[in-house]
Order: sequence, then C-alpha cells, then structure tokens
Amino acid sequence: MSTETAYVKPLTFASLGECVEVRSIKSTKPELLHFLENLGFVEGSHVRVAADNQGNLIVEIKGSRVALDKSVAARISVVSVTE
Repeated sequence: MSTETAYVKPLTFASLGECVEVRSIKSTKPELLHFLENLGFVEGSHVRVAADNQGNLIVEIKGSRVALDKSVAARISVVSVTE
C-alpha cells in the first residue's frame, strides 16, 4: 500500500468505502486518546469508512466496526492509501 504524495485530512473528509491510514489524533483529553488507542486508532493503522450519516461515521478497523461521532472523527488525521 502506498501513501506517497498523499494529503493529510480529517477522517470526516474520507469517502464512503475509502481506505485510509491514521497519521495523528489531536486531543487534549488523555481519556479520549486512550479510548481511541484501545479501539485500534494508532498511527499507521488502516481504517475503512463503512457508513456516513451526516458526518457521524461507522468505520472498520482491525476486523471490527466502530461508530464515531463527527467531533471525534474530525480529530483523527488520515491519508488515503491504495491497496
């Protein structure tokens, strides 16, 4: 998979069905960072957008589906990956 010349964007900007790689998570709340880390949202992990409901997302990560509020998804910076 290649991420060369990719532009960093918030997860909320990813298209339905798009595979992305997590680059960073921006939050001043350690409990949110810990929660997302436990779900598998760490730098380098791959995520696929399974559904989008007005910015609220359902994503597939590490074989599981996870629902994310749009305010949380907006804090996750990603790049598109090609498979």
